[in-house]
Amino acid sequence: MAVPTSCPERRKPDHRRRPTLLLWLAVMTLGCAPGLSAAQEIQRITGAGQKEMLTDPGTDVVGAADADVTIVEFLDYNCPYCKRFAPTVQTLLAQDHKIAIVYKDWPILGDVSVYAAKAALAARWQGKYLAAHDALLNGPRLTQNNQVDQTLSHAGINLSVLKKDQASHAKDIDALLARNDAEAHALHLRGTPGVVIGRELLPGIVELKDLKQLVADSRQDVKSN
Repeated sequence: MAVPTSCPERRKPDHRRRPTLLLWLAVMTLGCAPGLSAAQEIQRITGAGQKEMLTDPGTDVVGAADADVTIVEFLDYNCPYCKRFAPTVQTLLAQDHKIAIVYKDWPILGDVSVYAAKAALAARWQGKYLAAHDALLNGPRLTQNNQVDQTLSHAGINLSVLKKDQASHAKDIDALLARNDAEAHALHLRGTPGVVIGRELLPGIVELKDLKQLVADSRQDVKSN
């Protein structure tokens, strides 16, 4: 059974931040895939939009280096639906060795979410973005900044180095978050998680069997084009 739920964005969208390339959502809606509710209509993004999203995403790609399907997930570390979806994604990665995942930090649920996203992105300079990502996403709700720090420290991230990297790479981190925000709005996402499977946009989350079906549909789409 599909779960047509996501955490709504708290901020009013600023449409001036959208990418200017002629891309993103194609006009047509593909309808509902088997097992998905009417609230989860599958829309298709353009090839140009897909290419822009995947070019230098700013975070480490998870999964196959020669993936035939890439999943992009816009997420907030305090979104309960992102946390609920994480085991599904991990199971898919373990079972399907031809997919890759690109995570797009999109902190929309308050100041602690922003702090967590910036800290996770700064951990990349230690080679530990994925360790930070997994620790924050699989942990409890984050209510204070020091809770973020403790979670990252327990995940083996050097906080002293992290603070220095946050300061010295602040412009790069802010630019990446602004880019992710612009892409999310270009996709008309209303909350997290926002999931793009190949070129199919799925707002919300689905169960494993439905996710597998969407991956299979994406593979068939690649073959037919």
